[in-house]
Amino acid sequence: MTKTELTFGCQTYTWEMLGSAWKGGPDDLIAAVAHGGYTGLEITNTMIGDYAARPAAFARALRDAGLTLVSFAFGSDSGFTLPDRMEDDLDAVTRWVDFVAGFPGALVSLGSATSVSDGPREDGFGIASEIYNRASDIGRAAGVAVAVHPSSHHRTLLYTRSDYDQIFSRLDPQVGWVPDTGHILRGGQTMADTLVAYRDRIRYVHLKDVDAAGEWAMLGAGVCDIGEVIAIVATAPHFNGWIVVEEESEEAGRDPASAVRINRETLSRMGFADDRKGAQS
Repeated sequence: MTKTELTFGCQTYTWEMLGSAWKGGPDDLIAAVAHGGYTGLEITNTMIGDYAARPAAFARALRDAGLTLVSFAFGSDSGFTLPDRMEDDLDAVTRWVDFVAGFPGALVSLGSATSVSDGPREDGFGIASEIYNRASDIGRAAGVAVAVHPSSHHRTLLYTRSDYDQIFSRLDPQVGWVPDTGHILRGGQTMADTLVAYRDRIRYVHLKDVDAAGEWAMLGAGVCDIGEVIAIVATAPHFNGWIVVEEESEEAGRDPASAVRINRETLSRMGFADDRKGAQS
């Protein structure tokens, strides 16, 4: 895959955010993502189900649906900021790196550093950066790239541009970044400035939209300049071509499968084709 080829995946958090209202399983997610017109899938530790112990079966299910595993994403109730939970978090990294090692090109994405205690905020940055750096070492030994996914959710430490500067200044160059357009905008950042500043860390992208008030919106219905985002990341030296669409709006809460399908149709209307589909047609 060249740096300019684009392929489109879907993140399963669209269903995960439904909580107990979601009664399906990973096979339902695979079917919905494939039906939505995507060629890749990013799944989380809370949505993988019994495939967690059966990576070969998961690989077969993806292959049968015409999907590729883009990344395996996971967080921790430690927020990656509790020193007494560090070894547990790194054990989880090892587990999921081993899982992903069977999927060529797939990454492991670690969630945002989040404050879960009343300790100094500065301490949280230090602990999180150590975990991220050590996680990347674990991944590199297994041939799996590891990246960090900042968010704008409650008590995140990675919200503003200053927060990004703080964490990235502490991370080894090998630690990747999954820029999330919705979270960048909700943090009051200037999209182009942040993407360009840390373009060397970009591995793949989470694409989602927000309105002017920072509320989640369907793709193309908010303020995210999708063309600008894609133009910038396409020049990033380590960008692997995957644009992973994630949807958290009220529309997705009502009908996740429909929402992600509409987002893919929106991208097509904007002229963004999936180069992998073109190569296979």
